[in-house]
Amino acid sequence: MRDETILVWGAGAVGGVVAGYLARAGHNVALVDTDPAHVRSIRRDGLSVTGPEGRFTARPEASLPSDVTGRFKTVILAVKADRTGMAARDLAPALAEDGAVVSFQNGLCEVELADVLGPKRVIGAFINFGADVVGPGQVAMGSRGSVVLGEIDGAIRPRTRTLLTIMQGFEPDARLSGNIWGYLWGKQAYSSVLKASGLSDRPMAEYLADPRWSGLNGALIRDVMAIARAQGIAVEGFDGFDPAAFETDSPEALSRAVLEIAAFWKKSAKTHSSTWRDLAVFRQRTDAAAQLGPVIAAGQRAGIPTSRLARLLDLIAEIEDGRSRQGDRMLERLGQVRP
Repeated sequence: MRDETILVWGAGAVGGVVAGYLARAGHNVALVDTDPAHVRSIRRDGLSVTGPEGRFTARPEASLPSDVTGRFKTVILAVKADRTGMAARDLAPALAEDGAVVSFQNGLCEVELADVLGPKRVIGAFINFGADVVGPGQVAMGSRGSVVLGEIDGAIRPRTRTLLTIMQGFEPDARLSGNIWGYLWGKQAYSSVLKASGLSDRPMAEYLADPRWSGLNGALIRDVMAIARAQGIAVEGFDGFDPAAFETDSPEALSRAVLEIAAFWKKSAKTHSSTWRDLAVFRQRTDAAAQLGPVIAAGQRAGIPTSRLARLLDLIAEIEDGRSRQGDRMLERLGQVRP
């Protein structure tokens, strides 16, 4: 048993940044990633982390999934949403019987994790900091953002308090919540407009500040919030996102609410969304469907219109498949959808 070692499964942008800061704070950290070049670089040269406070090199353990040994009480899962099930099954042998996986992912991944591992072995986490992979063994944190931890049943337990203490070595303002689902659904609403920015060829802040798309962005957020309400979820706000501001039908008020989100990203060194980077830089499929798919399914079960969200996924898929190119025309097509 490796009780004191934190296992970070997925050493990309989010996992790499978190692992680097936790290692610098004095924690024993072991990284797992499927990219052999990334793992080799970390083993050889350490993990280079560039953040708001400058650059540093951390030296966590690093291995491929097949090389992991021992069992761990704390596992931070930081893979893309579409790899959640596979990662959960792969890491299960390394998870202690009384251990827990903390989902540092975008999406409602806690649901799938609970199905695979059991709900008592899953802790929810909401994250909103910007991060990117720069190259093998190199990650960058573009901006600080909210980090919220919470049990998926709403309880606050000793293990959650212990986890908070650990995570404050990464984000000093990290906090606990008895409504982690409110944050996760809030992120789904918020990130719907970040995904839409991936249809364009412009930075997030520039896209969000463009008045041509304020109505579209407000509508996307309201669509997700309506589905959340149908689940009995009280959506939480964070980092310039105020759910109450999107309850209005006033175009001017919605525009101001979207501008608050733009202001947050204007301060970040992370200029483009992960969706944009997957499409424009890495030329790979996104995990947008894995994130928004469960939201759309929940809306359909509740009888709430989901045509705009479904169209967003369709347009992203067109770019993934090479049938369309990023640009404002894609946003215009999305804006033509009516519930």
